[in-house]
Formats: sequence, C-alpha cells, structure tokens
Amino acid sequence: MTARICIYPGTFDPLTYGHIDIIERAARLGDQLIVAVAENSGKNPLLSVEERTEIVAQELARINAIGAAHSGVRMLAAVTLLAHANHQQKHQYLRPILTGEAHWCQLFSEPGSGSDLAGATTRADLQGDEWIINGQKVWNTSAHHAHFGLLLARSDWDEPKHKGLSYFILDMHQPGVEVRQLKQMNGHASFNEVFFTDARVPRANLIGQPGDGWQIAMTTLAHERRSFDRPRNPAAKAASPAPIYQQYQQELEIANEPYKWYPQRAGRVDLILKRANETGAINDPVLRQDIARLHILASSALWTAQRARAAQKAGKPQGPEGSLGKLAASHIGRLAAQIHTHISANDALLSGSDSPMDGTIAEVLVSTPAGSIAGGTDEIQRNIIAERVLGLPKEPRFDSGPFRDVRRNNSKEP
Repeated sequence: MTARICIYPGTFDPLTYGHIDIIERAARLGDQLIVAVAENSGKNPLLSVEERTEIVAQELARINAIGAAHSGVRMLAAVTLLAHANHQQKHQYLRPILTGEAHWCQLFSEPGSGSDLAGATTRADLQGDEWIINGQKVWNTSAHHAHFGLLLARSDWDEPKHKGLSYFILDMHQPGVEVRQLKQMNGHASFNEVFFTDARVPRANLIGQPGDGWQIAMTTLAHERRSFDRPRNPAAKAASPAPIYQQYQQELEIANEPYKWYPQRAGRVDLILKRANETGAINDPVLRQDIARLHILASSALWTAQRARAAQKAGKPQGPEGSLGKLAASHIGRLAAQIHTHISANDALLSGSDSPMDGTIAEVLVSTPAGSIAGGTDEIQRNIIAERVLGLPKEPRFDSGPFRDVRRNNSKEP
C-alpha cells in the first residue's frame, strides 16, 4: 500500500489556531505529515525560522505526532551537511537523518595521534571515480550500528597537516570496513575502533573540495562540544500501541543506547543534595561550601549554554562558547565526583546492590574522567580559549611543512 504523504508549507509567523487545525486534520488524513517552515525573510518575520520551527514541533508533540529524529551522532551529521554539503548530498542524506532511518558515526580520532586531530594518517587515495580508504579510527561512538560515517582522512601528504585533510561520507556496511566494540571500565560499550582496508568512497561523497576537511571538521566539533551541556534523556515510552510508535521507540532506544552512562559522566550534580541529606553529610560546613560552589558553577555553565543557543538561533556564527562549555562541563564533572566521594566515602567504590544508589555513584567515579578527553581534551580547549578569546600568542609549531616530513609516532612513509 502506498503511503499517503501530506505536505503543509508555510511561514507560521505567527502560528495561529487555523494553522494548528490544519496540522491536526492533516495528521489524521495522512500516513506522514511534512510541515515545512519557510524563511521568507522579505516579510520581516516576527520570529526566527528556528523559533518558528520549535513552536511547530511543540504542537506536533502535543498531538503525539512523531517529529524529526534529534538523537545521536546523526544530528552532528545533519548540521555538518547543512553547512557544507552540496545540493545532491543534502537531498540524498538529510531526509533519512530526520526520519531516523539512518544512524551515523564520527570517524575522527586515531590511536597514533591522540588529541592532535590534524595529525590523522588514515589515507584517502583517489583512483578513478573512487577514493580508496586505508587506516584506523578509534573512540567512535555508535559505529557498531551506524549506516554512514563522517570520515576525516588525509588526501594530500605534501600539504601542511591541516591543509591535507578531506571530509567524506563513508558507507559503513561495505567490504573493507571492520568495527570492533570497546569494553569500558563502567561496563558499557559505547565506543568502537574501526579498521579500513581498501574501503571505497564514491567521488560524489567528498564534502566540499579536497583539503577542506579541517574546516568542515571544525563545524562538526563545535556542535559536538556544545552538546556537553545537555543532559541525555532516556527513550520515551511509546505514545500509542500503533506500529509506527513502536518503531519510533525502537529507533530511539538504538540511538540512545551508547549514551546511557552520559549523565554519570557529567557527575550527577542532581543527586548531590539528596545524598548529602540522606547520609547527614550536609552538616559538614566545608562540604556545604563545596556543594554551593558546584551549584554556582553548574548554573553559570547553563546560562552560558543558553546564550550560545540564543546566538545560534539569531543566526550568529559559532563562537568560543563551545570550548568554554566543554571545559566547564569537564570541571563540574570532576568536582561533582569529588563531592560524591566525600559523601559516600569508601562505599563510593562499591558496585551493584551493595553500593550507593545501586552502583550509580561508582559509575560516576569511573566515568567523569571521560569528560576531560572526549570532544577535545581540556588542554585543547584551554589553547582555543587562550588564542581566540584572550588573544594570547599561539604556541610555537614545528610541523608546518609538508606532512610527509613531520616526525610521527607511527612514522611510516605514505
């Protein structure tokens, strides 16, 4: 049976009860409803397109309609494609992202370059109409169930390291791509290592031009770093027993599975007052000062994140807020772990039913160090803030020549 698709375009500036009535009736008539919010800048809109889109999404949620997919690495793919992909790439890949049909992963980090992302040595060699990919990536969230990957690879060894990188869309379900899950100390397996042996990328799947990879990767990373201030929510219960809602819940569970431990990585600031009162530790004046300082830092980080989102909605370019928020989240997570340790003492090291909150506190202690590494280490964020916010001089570099001449840990000639 052919699906009935209803399309309702408009500016929705403002959204009226007439618009809402049409949306509700269209949702009942069709199998799918696409509500397209137009920019129409010539009308001097009262609200930005982002604000109007959010209002429409709220109305769709009110009638239990399934909206666009917003979870997982696929949203990093969406913002990157919107900013840099050509029309054909957007046409081919954006819709499956928004419908939740396609899962994505990020293929950036490598075992031999650590935080030096521009030192990537995964090769991309153009042969005819295809790029041949060889190398290894690591710490790739969701790669074990991804359909596509955002790949940063070296396409030119004679350029300086930042200029010799290119950015690709890679099909993860092809010969020559091997994914191995990595078991973490906290018992989860969110990350993977990915090996490429003559994997192939069509020429059409190069985003931008050869050598544009570093600038495109900065777009992806800016959005990733800004996500550190947002809590990950578990998959919601299906709103209806209808098959489409059950399918939606299954898609959410797959997308959110790698992030189950992320609230613990952030330090679980929300549990500290409860634990301090339960154990009587709240009577310690030094601990009360630490808790107050933690909540002040957490509130400041939240307000900074809100300013960043407001700037984004206003169409302003990405600023240093991502690095500031990422560094703040890392610091808050470590401080929260210290306070949890003070409250629970030796019991914080226990896991399972004998531990505080069935192991949640123990998971906080082993998970919070990840916040200072993932998405760019604290040291990287401090360098960005020092150079771009404070205007301090850059550190001296000794790798500005052709990348093939740069000494590396795994210094195999290309």
